[in-house]
Amino acid sequence: MIVCVCNNISDREIRQAVDLGLSTMAELSRDLGVGTCCGKCGSCARQVLHAHLDTRIEVKEISFRTAQTA
Repeated sequence: MIVCVCNNISDREIRQAVDLGLSTMAELSRDLGVGTCCGKCGSCARQVLHAHLDTRIEVKEISFRTAQTA
């Protein structure tokens, strides 16, 4: 779905940007141009941003178990 008509930015592109590390509307505006023209997309873009941020899993530690021989 196109979120920002002025800059042709889709919800998928916003989610990809979040996956690459963006986490604020200011960063979306700076890097993708979201909300920089008419501004009507701001609330929808914010919803997509926060919804995707909420679904991300933050990995803090990874441990590997060694195979035990019986």
